[in-house]
Amino acid sequence: MPLVGDLAPDFALRDQDKEPVTLSDLRGGPVMLVFFPGAFSSTCTRELCEIRDDFRIYEQRGVTVLGISVDSTHALRAWRQDQGYRNRFLSDRWPVGAVAKLFGVWDEDAGQADRGTFILDSEGVVRYAVHNPSSQARDEGAYVAALEAMGAGGHPA
Repeated sequence: MPLVGDLAPDFALRDQDKEPVTLSDLRGGPVMLVFFPGAFSSTCTRELCEIRDDFRIYEQRGVTVLGISVDSTHALRAWRQDQGYRNRFLSDRWPVGAVAKLFGVWDEDAGQADRGTFILDSEGVVRYAVHNPSSQARDEGAYVAALEAMGAGGHPA
């Protein structure tokens, strides 16, 4: 798992609309990676709805929020539409869990990601990291505090 201060490993995945997203292409602004076990599950929906409901906080700071799971692009698109999410979702479906493994949040026995969140600064350096098992929800307030500590525009404080 990348630690605070490490450069985040680069990756490329497709979003809910099958558009390619490469992490290194997003440098220049902060990025928040939110790994979750599965779309449409109750805890995942609750966690992502908290981000949705506070989305202006992320927009004001120029944060690109990316949800990542092994769900298909079709399922992610349907879930995004159903819940009115504004962030993009990335499918880590093939090879299964490759990016979750890269970030150390893969649960091999369950065949899905645990609940991992990484906030990267504008240079791609990890400034916040949390890894919870799939049974334990994360605290969205900790994300906001980490972003506030980073400073304007996601530049290191």
